[in-house]
Amino acid sequence: MKYPDATYIAQTRCWLENVVLRHNLCPFAHKPFKGGQIRYVVTDSARPEFLLEDLQQELEFLRATPVEVVETTLLIHPGTLEDFLDYNDFLDVVDALLVEEGYEGEFQVASFHPDYQFADTHPNDAENYTNRSPWPMLHLIREDSLGQAVTSYPDVDAIPERNIQTMNVLGTEHHRQVLETCLHAGTESE
Repeated sequence: MKYPDATYIAQTRCWLENVVLRHNLCPFAHKPFKGGQIRYVVTDSARPEFLLEDLQQELEFLRATPVEVVETTLLIHPGTLEDFLDYNDFLDVVDALLVEEGYEGEFQVASFHPDYQFADTHPNDAENYTNRSPWPMLHLIREDSLGQAVTSYPDVDAIPERNIQTMNVLGTEHHRQVLETCLHAGTESE
């Protein structure tokens, strides 16, 4: 079922609030969230090459927009790369784009997907939920902002291990339920 953009955004915000922020998976996300500096963009790209064009347009938008206005973008793409292996392969293309188009050192892209699976994990391992979102998504991050946040945060290197521990304590069933709840956000009037 295809939803209006506002529904995909509501579902993504639900996930951001109830997973990422609630469990402090990314301690740097609170400030732009509270400041209204997160841009949510839904693309209807049906093919990876069109998604790549949308990604480049969004990188140009961020480059032209002051950080005080938009800190970061969540590029939600529910209609393409629904298979995690295809999505994972696409990330190499994203990295190449950053280098070829001169964005390396200025931006980086973090990855989120409903079926995200880290290497050497089982698909049902709770730790995979640190990167499981309601829809396939690319998170565009300004390197300068990340660098500033990292220098002011004690023990950045401990974040991934702490996140794995948090996810494992909560358990897979908890995470499934939260994602399921978020997938109903914004659909009440449909």
